Formats: sequence, C-alpha cells, structure tokens
Amino acid sequence: MTEASLGKRAPEAYLARLKAARANAYVPYSAHPVAALLVTDSGEVFCSCNVETAHFKSVCAEAGAISALISAGEKRIREVWILGPGPKPCPPCGDCRQRIHEFADDHTRIHLVDETGRIMSSSGVADLLPEAFGGP
Repeated sequence: MTEASLGKRAPEAYLARLKAARANAYVPYSAHPVAALLVTDSGEVFCSCNVETAHFKSVCAEAGAISALISAGEKRIREVWILGPGPKPCPPCGDCRQRIHEFADDHTRIHLVDETGRIMSSSGVADLLPEAFGGP
C-alpha cells in the first residue's frame, strides 16, 4: 500500500465536509464516529456519516454515501476519502469493501486521512478486497 500520495493532504473542501459529517455521526453505542466522502467519475461529491441503532444493524458512513450517490443517478466511484475518530487509519469494514467494489474499478483510490487531512493510507479496491465476489 505504499503510494506516492502518502503524506499528502486531502483537498481542504473534502476535509471540511468530512469533519462536518463526522460531527453529525450518531454513535451512542460505539462512540466511533466515521465520515466517508465519495467522488464520482463526473466529479460529483457525496458525503455521509455512520448511524448506529439499538438493534446493531447500523449504517456505515461508506454505505450512506454510496446510497446518496446511487440516488443521484451516479454509478462509478473514482475516489473514497475516510476520516475516523482517532490518529490511526480507519479502513472500511468488510461489508463496505464489497459495496465499494460494486461501484469502483481498477482506478478507484481509497484514501484514509487523519484530522489534518494527511493521507495515512491509500490503496486500490483490489488491495482492500482481493478476489472480490461478483460485481459488474
């Protein structure tokens, strides 16, 4: 996962949206707020946060952003930006790795950023989900 983008920073507008979404996360059970921002092939941007519920069938930030992307008529993810709650990278869960795979291609990048927007990890979909199941 060593990448030329490591150490670089997320665009300020992306970081601002990620922080705003993460601040709205509803996480009364885990106290683990996460925000995800997706950029499509057409340049549209979709951002969401995680939402937990008492029955533990929560909605991840990535899933919420993908739903918004699809609802808007978009189909392809070019970039994924994820901001977690602490100083360590916050990678997508297994379910979200599969979701991202469904709407990504070999050029899609997943960037995990810290509070300052510094890219701590950058990878392709195949790195996160080798030998992925199905999808177009």
